[in-house]
Amino acid sequence: MSAGGKFGPAIAVAARSFVLFALLAAGCAVAAPAPVKVGSKKFTESVILSELLTQLSAANGVPTEHRRELGGTRILFDALLRGDLDAYPEYSGTVRQELLPQLKGGGALGPALSAKGLGFLGPLGFDDTYAIGMPEALAQKLGIRRISDLAAHPELRLGFSHEFLDRQDGWPGLRARYGLARLKARGLDHDLAYRAIASGQLDATDLYSTDAEIAEHHLRVLEDDRHYFPTYEALVLYRADLATRAPEALAAWRRLVGQITASDMIAMNAAVKLGHRSEASVASDFLARKLSVRTAPVAAEGLGHLLWRVTCAHLFLVGVSLLAAILFGLPLGILAAKWRRLGEGVLAVVGVVQTLPSLALLVFMIPLLGIGTWPAIVALFLYSLLPIVRNTHAGLVGITPDLRDSAQALGLTARATLWEIELPLASRSILAGIKTSAVINIGTATLGALIGAGGYGEPILTGIRLDSAALILEGAIPAALMALTAQLLFGLAERWLVPRGLRIGKRSG
Repeated sequence: MSAGGKFGPAIAVAARSFVLFALLAAGCAVAAPAPVKVGSKKFTESVILSELLTQLSAANGVPTEHRRELGGTRILFDALLRGDLDAYPEYSGTVRQELLPQLKGGGALGPALSAKGLGFLGPLGFDDTYAIGMPEALAQKLGIRRISDLAAHPELRLGFSHEFLDRQDGWPGLRARYGLARLKARGLDHDLAYRAIASGQLDATDLYSTDAEIAEHHLRVLEDDRHYFPTYEALVLYRADLATRAPEALAAWRRLVGQITASDMIAMNAAVKLGHRSEASVASDFLARKLSVRTAPVAAEGLGHLLWRVTCAHLFLVGVSLLAAILFGLPLGILAAKWRRLGEGVLAVVGVVQTLPSLALLVFMIPLLGIGTWPAIVALFLYSLLPIVRNTHAGLVGITPDLRDSAQALGLTARATLWEIELPLASRSILAGIKTSAVINIGTATLGALIGAGGYGEPILTGIRLDSAALILEGAIPAALMALTAQLLFGLAERWLVPRGLRIGKRSG
């Protein structure tokens, strides 16, 4: 077989693989009955509350799935509106200030939520408000007791969660209310902020009032003397049609209303964050003690099973998105090389996509496709296009015109010239682009866990939340190994697809 003839079968194999992946995913989706889907945000308290909901409804015979650690408020609320989730724990202040700002001045939650096809249960019994905290020793040294006292200390190093920095009820409004314009704040993960406080790298951060780390790190909660933060009573938001689809679930969840005190929640958070227990076991113990409901939480996943599951999920994300990028990227690169003006536009478009932050691209997919595997695949596909398109274009335009003239003189058609001469000569550049896309894709796919796509991002995000280096490594090391394996496999593919003369030239060079 000629070198050029290898490209047809290779692309055909890629196309068949893409269809196979898609059919397998569709088959899995059809085969499984639809459970009630409970979501949780990327912080421990939300995960525990969602475990309570999941176990309660499951104990009443309702198949229930907990979709863990899906990111921030807007991701979960939009997923609830779309029907990708059936319920998730939320807070009254967040609903009024962030999700339904028309209720800032007051008004009933029920009618406003009902207009969106939603309902709520609660309050659950505790208020988890925002607060500002700093080390007790530093606060005592500087004489800081209230948030207003911060204005006299512009040298303080503030670090807030990214969501708090942007929220209507977060830093912008707090800074205006208290006249803190001279203070500068940087954004970082909420759980990492506690580590930074403990190591002396930050002087103050935003807290949740039920955080177990407040006592653990000896933090002083500053008095909100100008009453900026609203009440954040814990609620359950749910889709209104759940009343007909799974009334048993709602009936079970109503048993939680008014049953969780602030001290209960602090103790459960501490059991997970400081006692290193699983959220499932902590939730099960609470249900048995407070509601006399005996549940059988899913046993902690063994390392081998975890690695197998997240590896399969990660391979699926990377495999489907990369195959799609190859099938679309190669023709786009060829078009860009053959029609120069069109090519400038194609390269500009895929270049703009590449400049979007990967997390932003994932979030942009949610309004179109919801949460889960497929929006992550589409985002990864778009993110993988540029190296393939650009390298295909560069490889083809770099061929000397004399070779094309010779092919034309021999009577070869444009199609034959492309397959038998141009693509083989550009093959090293094309494969380099595909290899680059694969490595980028493997790393970027870890962010898919934020929208429920699974993969190696799952243990990484949980490890960050629980301050567990071991969990982080359970995702980071396999991801690195997968990237190295991909490079090795593409090295082997080069021996098959790249003409021998070009490979000899590479070695001698």
